[in-house]
Amino acid sequence: MLKLFRRLGPWAPSIAVVLALVFAQSIADLSLPTLMSDIVDEGIAKGDIPFIWRTGLWMLLLAFAGIVSNLVGGFLASRAALGFGRELRSSIFRRVSSWSLDGIDRFGAASLVTRTTNDVTQVQQVLFMMLRMMAMAPMMAIGGLVMAVSKEPKLSWILAVSVPVLVAAISVIAAKGLPLFTAIQEKLDALNRVLREKLSGIRVIRAFDRAAYEQGRFEEANRDLTDVTLKVNRLVSLLFPFVMLVMNLTTIAIVWFGGLAIDSGDVRIGSLMAFIQYSMQIMFSVVMVSVIFIMVPRASASALRINEVLGTDDSIRDPERPATPPEPAGRVEFRDVDFRYPGAEEPALRGVSFVAEAGKVTAIIGSTGSGKTTVLNLIERFHDASSGAVLVDGGDVREYRQAELRARLGYAPQKALLFSGSVAENVRFGAPGADDAAVARALSVAQAADFVGAMEGGSGASVTQGGTNVSGGQRQRLAVARAVARDPSVYLFDDTFSALDARTDARLRAALRSETSGSTVIMVAQRVGSIMDADRIVVLDEGRVAGIGTHDELLEGNAVYREIVQSQLSAEAEA
Repeated sequence: MLKLFRRLGPWAPSIAVVLALVFAQSIADLSLPTLMSDIVDEGIAKGDIPFIWRTGLWMLLLAFAGIVSNLVGGFLASRAALGFGRELRSSIFRRVSSWSLDGIDRFGAASLVTRTTNDVTQVQQVLFMMLRMMAMAPMMAIGGLVMAVSKEPKLSWILAVSVPVLVAAISVIAAKGLPLFTAIQEKLDALNRVLREKLSGIRVIRAFDRAAYEQGRFEEANRDLTDVTLKVNRLVSLLFPFVMLVMNLTTIAIVWFGGLAIDSGDVRIGSLMAFIQYSMQIMFSVVMVSVIFIMVPRASASALRINEVLGTDDSIRDPERPATPPEPAGRVEFRDVDFRYPGAEEPALRGVSFVAEAGKVTAIIGSTGSGKTTVLNLIERFHDASSGAVLVDGGDVREYRQAELRARLGYAPQKALLFSGSVAENVRFGAPGADDAAVARALSVAQAADFVGAMEGGSGASVTQGGTNVSGGQRQRLAVARAVARDPSVYLFDDTFSALDARTDARLRAALRSETSGSTVIMVAQRVGSIMDADRIVVLDEGRVAGIGTHDELLEGNAVYREIVQSQLSAEAEA
């Protein structure tokens, strides 16, 4: 957690002021019992009314100063803690946004959400408590101990017995609580993961009537979290009764032995009253420390999880001396590329080599799992090749800045994901500076102008999160429009036309050929009908290039391609 708190630099002035105010408040609180005892022992005992008024006025001024210090310190501590939490969440978001797909898969979406929200909240709350309670508690405890001993050293042995007992109890509970607090965060990850899967897969769950099964999974994860939380709460719940017991026994001991000392004339009443108040201040300081120690283990576990994210350097980074990219031409080349996913037993690509020329359409086809999407991911540099090289405009993609590389690419993914907002905002996602005319042109090329025009508000019509208020084919066309609006030198279409009917598919491909005449188009497809007119077709089989050529050339001389065509023609005939 100390490593995380090194990021508190911007709030150092506020923290310094908070600590100064805490010190001022502690001085005020420690002075009040002494002034009160002076009034009782000096003013009232001697009937010195002016002394009572003077001392009482000082007490009022110190009390007022303590109130002001408390209010201002609380405000600044809250501001520093909340600002730190805000910057911490931003840092996590920036780090995760810079990762490749490997980094995100390593932690998982559910865990990253928990680390960005719940874990940051835990650290934020502990920081506030540390600036207020943990900063004040040592001052009050040490100051109260000094003042109590100086007032009545004959009774200080009572504190020498009670305080170590409290410290020992807090230490034992904190030591046992740390592993449990870590387990709570892990169980919370599991609960979020199950809930996320249930919400994202609700259609599949209902289609297969597995709601009861998923409910059982959720109940199990929920029960695990509840059991660990109850175990922690049972442990923590032992602390406060024990603290109150020690405090009450301490008060009884002070009153008992103090009363005997007053009876013998060794202790004055005012001094005994001050000693009792200082004892309570010491005890309450120990209680404040106990509250901190209850929160610190869980915050420490959260801090470790946050540091894991912030300390994870992605394998895909911009080079220290990036190459200056040439003018966009659109040429893409694979040179003997091998690629293996982390943890996979077999490579996804083996010795893949081909060239996609500018102004031409290069299609990639193959059976499921042959590596088609992986090829596009390597061009986008979502992953890096295990061996070989992927070149764009003559330069290795690993030598470019990622932003400069992707500025040349227009990508329509296999799963057409839309964001909440309007249709125009989704189209402009790839080209923020696109005007209304450019948006309209992109929608027209993507064959989306008709259905968008029928929506209330046209291009200003609302799109829900994930695009659930439009059909699958409409989502795909809007994803194509988003890529077209970018006007890139290389278009990457990852089976983007799978949800389109044959007529719309043909119109869209014709419009794209006219729009992308000067660019490189790399198109992944499952259906042969979508790529028959491509200038070059790359056939993948189990991660290897099984053939390259036109439709007629491959149909005549490539057994793998011919098998794919025949299987689809047979399926269409049977249908």
